[in-house]
Amino acid sequence: MTVSTLPLNDGHQVPWIAFGTGTALFGKDAEAAIRLAIDNGFTHLDGAQVYGNEDTLGDGIVASGKPRSELYLTTKLGKLQPGATPKSALQESLRQMKVDYVDLYLIHQASNHVGQLKEIWKGMEEAQRAGLTKSIGVSNFTADNLKTILEVATILPAINQVEAHPYVWKALQPNLAIHDQYKIVTSSYGGLSPLFRGKGGPLDSVVEQIRARLEKNRGAPVSDGQVLNKWLQQKGVLVVTTSSKAERIREYLDTQNVPELTPEEIALIDTTGGKLHQRYFRDNWPPE
Repeated sequence: MTVSTLPLNDGHQVPWIAFGTGTALFGKDAEAAIRLAIDNGFTHLDGAQVYGNEDTLGDGIVASGKPRSELYLTTKLGKLQPGATPKSALQESLRQMKVDYVDLYLIHQASNHVGQLKEIWKGMEEAQRAGLTKSIGVSNFTADNLKTILEVATILPAINQVEAHPYVWKALQPNLAIHDQYKIVTSSYGGLSPLFRGKGGPLDSVVEQIRARLEKNRGAPVSDGQVLNKWLQQKGVLVVTTSSKAERIREYLDTQNVPELTPEEIALIDTTGGKLHQRYFRDNWPPE
C-alpha cells in the first residue's frame, strides 16, 4: 500500500503518517520496532536525538533491507553541547543512524534554546544548505516561538510537530493561524490520547457513533483510533504514532482507506473536544 503524502512549503512531500521512536521506545533499542514498522508498510520514521536510540533506529533500517531512497527519515535537535551547532549535532545523528542525510530535521523544544532561537534557526538553515537534511522545521513551538524565528528566517519552517487532538485543538488556534499563513504543516503526536489516556471524556460517545457509521458504510471493521486519525488526516495533519503490534501498525496505515468523515462529523468532534482542555504531555508546552 502506497502511503499518501502532504505537500511542504519547500516543495518536498512528506508521508502523512510516521512511526515514532519516542514515548514507549524512549532510551530503548528500537531495531525490532523499526523493522516491524517497515515490514508492515511504514516509510516515514520519526526519531530524535533525545530519544537516545538513533543508532538502533539505523540498525532497524539496515536490517529491513529497505533502500534509503524509499524511506522518509526525521530527527530532532536536542540540547546543544558546548561548541556544537545544529549542523554538527545533525552530523553526529547521521553517523549514529548510518545514513547520509535526513528528510526532515526539527528543533525539538524551544525551551532548550531560551534567548537563542534566532541563532539556532540560522544553524538549522545552515544544515539544510549543507545537504544534510532536505527540510527543516520545529516541534513544540508556540505561536510566539514561531514569530521569533520568522523574524530572521530565510527558509520557512516546513513543519511544527505538537501535541494535537480534539482536547487541545481549540488552544492550538493561534498556532494554526500561523501555520495556515506560512503553509507550515501541523504534525501531531499524542493524537489518540483522548482514547488511551483520556477514557471517559466527552469524546467517547461521539467517536463510537462515528465509528459505527463508518464501519457500516465501509462493510469492514473501523476502530476508534482510525476515527481520530481520519479526523487529523482530513485536517491535513501529519500523524506520528507508534505500536509494538503488527496488527495495530497495519490498522494505522489502513486509516487512509477508511471512508471520510462528513463535515458535520468533523464539526461535532471539534465542538465536543472543545468542551474539555486537556494536555497529556504538559512538560512540552508552557503553562496555560
